[in-house]
Amino acid sequence: MEYSGKFGIHFKMRAERAKDGRAPVFMGIVIDAEKIYIALKGFVVDIDHWDKLNGSGKKSTKQGRDINKYLEDVRWTMKDHYRKLELTDAAITAEKLKCAFLGLKEEQNTPMLSELVKYHNDQASTLLSKGTMSHYFVTQRYINKFIKQTYHQDDFKLSELNYKFIADFELFLYNHRPKDHQKKMDTNGVLKHLIRLKKMVNLGSSLRWVDGEPFKGFKMRKKAVDKEFLNEWELQRVEEKEFEIERLNTVRDMFIFSCYTGLAFIDMVGLTPENIVTGLDGEPWLRTFRQKTLVPVNTPLLPKALALIKKYKSNYRAQVSGKVFPLISNQKMNAYLKEIAKICGVSKNMTYHVARHTFATTVTLSNGVPIETVSKILGHTKISTTQIYARVLERKISEDMSILKRKLEKS
Repeated sequence: MEYSGKFGIHFKMRAERAKDGRAPVFMGIVIDAEKIYIALKGFVVDIDHWDKLNGSGKKSTKQGRDINKYLEDVRWTMKDHYRKLELTDAAITAEKLKCAFLGLKEEQNTPMLSELVKYHNDQASTLLSKGTMSHYFVTQRYINKFIKQTYHQDDFKLSELNYKFIADFELFLYNHRPKDHQKKMDTNGVLKHLIRLKKMVNLGSSLRWVDGEPFKGFKMRKKAVDKEFLNEWELQRVEEKEFEIERLNTVRDMFIFSCYTGLAFIDMVGLTPENIVTGLDGEPWLRTFRQKTLVPVNTPLLPKALALIKKYKSNYRAQVSGKVFPLISNQKMNAYLKEIAKICGVSKNMTYHVARHTFATTVTLSNGVPIETVSKILGHTKISTTQIYARVLERKISEDMSILKRKLEKS
């Protein structure tokens, strides 16, 4: 980064967007701690000729030196725009500088809610998984529907964003009934959309696109719910059942694997043989990262989980994909699990996430595994998240009270 104490320019290659060994380059500008990135449209570079440490082309290659010539031109162009803005005596912001660089007039760039949502999603897509981003896109669709239905327009000025907009959006979510078979949203469903909107609004405040604090005083309601999980009898019934249809056996095995590892669906389907390592104790361990939070997961493999890994080692579909298990979509997985639940006489709504809950409750906490250990294995960033599972364990409560009774009887 260079230029002055309050104005800096640097370049960053987005390797996560690479295609055929080439990736786009973004220019980062910082003004008084306000940072913004601008895509250098049409400018992609060979990853092999990029110096990640210095944010420039490699000086040791001709292509790298050519890259640096282009970046130097861009740098001087941006400096020139900065000097011109200084002459106006107006406060210089990163957004104004971006508009000048892109040739936009400020009045043509009045911040709108759709721009903020798009900007947030573009930035977040480099940090969050596709599954998490899909939820933000759903929230985006609900915001668009709300604006059209309530204000009879296609967009909304951020300068007019206030407490009433948020309160009306909450009411819209509660009353919205999808045209398909889905039910109305419950309290927690509404909360998730409001949390995402608040994150976007906070970003808008940081960018100085949003004035004031629209969410100030707004109450975010959350309803406590028990996590669905299989008890010992249900787990054994599903484990031991052999199905005539092979796809159901495969789905059952993948579900049971998570019952004994605690992996979420996205983490299970992404497993490769390289994730199975030998631990310090000489035993097989699972070493990976949670896609949702990027928290590392390191845990010894229980015998039943290890047996399933060995079972699919020679599976053709798994070998072709280079994964531990055959690839399948989450949607199909949950549809097949409903078939399995019906055949096995399990009346609960058996989705893949139930396996993770089953690991936390029936497999670990019920068998005396400390909650701190369970929290670490699940990749939770806060132990309070794990404590939700402990609250629903009636059997553990009964056992703890029995121990207390025996101690009191002896005293």
